[in-house]
Amino acid sequence: MDGLYGLIGGKLGHSYSPQIHSLLGDYTYKLFEMEEEEVGEFLRKREFDAVNVTIPYKKTVMPFLDKIDEKALKIGSVNTIVKEKDGTLKGYNTDYYGFSYMLKKGGINVHGKKVLILGDGGASLTVQNVVKDLGAREIVVASLFTETNYDHLDPHFDSEIIINATPVGMYPKNLETLVNLDNFTKLEGVADVIYNPERTLLMLDAERRNIPHISGLYMLSAQAKKAAEYFFNKEFDNAVIDKIVKKLSFELTNIILVGMPGCGKTTVGNLLASHYGRKLVDTDELIVKKAGKSIPEIFAEQGETGFRKIEAEIIKEVGKEKELVIATGGGVIVTPENFDALRQNGTVIFINRNIDVLPTDGRPLSQKNDLNEMFKKRLPLYRKICHFEVDGNGTPREVVERIEKLL
Repeated sequence: MDGLYGLIGGKLGHSYSPQIHSLLGDYTYKLFEMEEEEVGEFLRKREFDAVNVTIPYKKTVMPFLDKIDEKALKIGSVNTIVKEKDGTLKGYNTDYYGFSYMLKKGGINVHGKKVLILGDGGASLTVQNVVKDLGAREIVVASLFTETNYDHLDPHFDSEIIINATPVGMYPKNLETLVNLDNFTKLEGVADVIYNPERTLLMLDAERRNIPHISGLYMLSAQAKKAAEYFFNKEFDNAVIDKIVKKLSFELTNIILVGMPGCGKTTVGNLLASHYGRKLVDTDELIVKKAGKSIPEIFAEQGETGFRKIEAEIIKEVGKEKELVIATGGGVIVTPENFDALRQNGTVIFINRNIDVLPTDGRPLSQKNDLNEMFKKRLPLYRKICHFEVDGNGTPREVVERIEKLL
């Protein structure tokens, strides 16, 4: 497909759009990062065939368009612009389609329900229109500077659906949230338009409570599919959306290894990193580098409490990154905050190896404690944090092959 396509926005360094559009067709898709005052000139030049629009210009672009689709006008925001055959620019809102698809995929039914929407910006406008059209019984919009702000949600603790349409919790400010789900006793579903990280704290909180939930990766992929249909005036099968989500989810999230000290996490991690063309991060190595001393020295000087504090700081940082293989220390699971930090953007795999073959050299806790007792205490935590458990016995290559089958 000839022509020039792309995305215009403010900060695009972490955009997934090029990867998504590469799965939709063979066409050039570029990122056009610009300041607000540059948007008008870019559109006036019309040196493109079609573009998507992201934060913060979905309203900014509207005065520069010759035509705007009725749904986009109703919503009040445009995220897809097509240069038509006569050279005019027409704007569409494909986020509407994307969010509708996302709710359906997540099994979240808003019909007849009280829906609490967090945020009143451009994304919120789309969400409001979708849930209204789907028959929500009541729609409450919360924002920072209105009477219904995030500190005064008590009258709305009976909300059945919560939708986050703000950037709170988005990379790099991971693991932040606007609401405590404990307060919402009638909650039936949670949706978050954020897709980086794959699981925001809001998503993780819903997961813990077994509440149906879904992240913005489906919305992003579905709206891209709809945009491509406008780009090329052709229909794409919906199956391509699931294909995009599956591929992106695997390629961009981390592979995280947990297990007892000496179970082979670093060795297996090296083999996985080589196989998938990823970087291996060993959190124990990062701890040594940060402290400027060996792990036995840290334990001798600061005790386990000091070591765990450094470890948690490391986990918080590496957990928010993508496309890594992360080998963790054996006791990473004893610090509760590490659970969300690791699960937010990764697939956690527990390598379960027989205790009697685990080495103890250079491992202060393994030398100090009864390994069987340690394993007995940690096993429930390993199983709580992991997405998959694999047999860690046999050669490292055999363990890697078991993990590859799961992935």
